[in-house]
Amino acid sequence: MRISEILRAKGGDVATIAPNESVRRLLALLAEHNIGAVVVSSDHNTIEGIVSERDIVRRLGERGAEVLDAPVSTIMTTPVRTCAPGDHVDGLRVTMTEHRIRHLPVVRDGSLVGIVSIGDVVKSTISELETEREQLVDYIRR
Repeated sequence: MRISEILRAKGGDVATIAPNESVRRLLALLAEHNIGAVVVSSDHNTIEGIVSERDIVRRLGERGAEVLDAPVSTIMTTPVRTCAPGDHVDGLRVTMTEHRIRHLPVVRDGSLVGIVSIGDVVKSTISELETEREQLVDYIRR
């Protein structure tokens, strides 16, 4: 299965935040959309960084509550690993596991077109396994 198939099912909406916005605003955005990561982008198209709940918790532990009023750019992860719509889910699963990444922005021709989470990857893998199982059962019954 390719990443484009995941995006077709879930859509290409990506929550973004400008690098100069506060971490407090970032927290509100995460809660509003019930998501675990936000792409940092000044224009909603190019990727400047990514910030996950893990980044926030680690910086809170290091700096305390003052980090809430700091700009997102001070806690974002760079460089950002990305994938393309034509990439295979199997390769993405390996990348996410090896690098302990839970969210990967999807980029086409330098533009942000979606985001894929580890949950999306697991869901697609389960779907593929169920399809294979059904095909095997049908084959055995013949």
